[in-house]
Amino acid sequence: MKKTIYLFAAALAMVSCGNSYKAKDVVLGDMQDSVNFALGYVNGAMLKMQQLQEDSSDAVIAEFIDALQRGYDGKVEELSESASVGKNIGMAIKSFEKNDLAENKLWQLNEKVLLQGMVNGMNGDTTVMDSESAKQFFQAQYQASMMANDSVEAGKAIRAQCPDKVKALELKSFTDSINYAFGLMNGNEIKMYVLASDSTGEEQKEFIKQVNKALKMKVLNPQMMNIGEQIGKTIKEQEATGLVGEPKLETRFPFIKQGFINGMKGHDTQFDQKTAGEYVNNTITFVKYGDTKGEGERFLEANKLKDGVQVTESGLQYEVLTMGNGSKPQATDRVKVHYHGTLIDGTVFDSSVDRGEPATFGLNGVIAGWTEGLQLMPVGSKFRFYIPQELGYGSRATGSIPPYSTLIFDVELLGIEKE
Repeated sequence: MKKTIYLFAAALAMVSCGNSYKAKDVVLGDMQDSVNFALGYVNGAMLKMQQLQEDSSDAVIAEFIDALQRGYDGKVEELSESASVGKNIGMAIKSFEKNDLAENKLWQLNEKVLLQGMVNGMNGDTTVMDSESAKQFFQAQYQASMMANDSVEAGKAIRAQCPDKVKALELKSFTDSINYAFGLMNGNEIKMYVLASDSTGEEQKEFIKQVNKALKMKVLNPQMMNIGEQIGKTIKEQEATGLVGEPKLETRFPFIKQGFINGMKGHDTQFDQKTAGEYVNNTITFVKYGDTKGEGERFLEANKLKDGVQVTESGLQYEVLTMGNGSKPQATDRVKVHYHGTLIDGTVFDSSVDRGEPATFGLNGVIAGWTEGLQLMPVGSKFRFYIPQELGYGSRATGSIPPYSTLIFDVELLGIEKE
């Protein structure tokens, strides 16, 4: 079932082009190049999947990339909040000229009726219909249309410009009623959330001006063009704060731009959507917490030289605090233990000792450092484990444990339960 789309929600979310943008492999000189390219790629692939299912032609992609460049270059008109919402709504309505009212293939778009309903809603006019009944009617009809097996498609869109005055309309057909209801309920939302402080009516005038300006544009995919401008503007803003808000990552727009092109065109010789997403996430995590990893490695290098510390082939370090004389568990056993876990700076992140209650768990269901280390311990023993991040939680954040953390555990083996 297709998700119901409201103009207002779309408005507050985030010309045929002469340029020809080609997908191609790029030379990635360093991590900064790669993360910018991968970020563009994964977002391009997502946009293709979510927004371009019906038309992912070169012309539509070029239109988006041109808009992306305009947004980045600061060539997009700066608008007030109400004017910006007006532009977005005009773009959304314009997209219905191709995709039908609310992207419902059974409903013909009549801009004249829709826009008059929106203006009436913005001005609180209930002569034809009030906002609550409009909302209930629209939702009920949308639900019914999604359940219907009717394959008849809507007719050609009726285009118009947004009026500036309230006017009562005679609704002569279902098409009139559904367009009017859709416009009215959105107009009411705009009145409450966008024009609430508009005491003079000037904001409403600017809003309507931008709606009409958007409706006049010669655009293949209005919503994609609008998204491109907004993303480009956001990328430019990130140059001051770091890519995705991370100060250690530079914003390199040419790589992001080519990533978008490759992602939207499905050129996956360097990244596909999955690997691009994983690379971006892993890189951001490493940049944020790489110092933690380095500190842990330096700690382990010094620690292994201390008297009493033994090191296994995997890199696990341990000290025997008390040696018991019972049996040793195997990886398939369940064990009963008391433990106290800290980071290398002494921060306690978990402790059955502090809780006053031992823990029981299967050895094959815990971190690798525990699975290996507990098998070295006879029942009755107490060991101290120094667990490298790769034998712990690695790049995952777990509770209060940061990614790449070296872990220290004092563990007392109280008993073994055979499976």
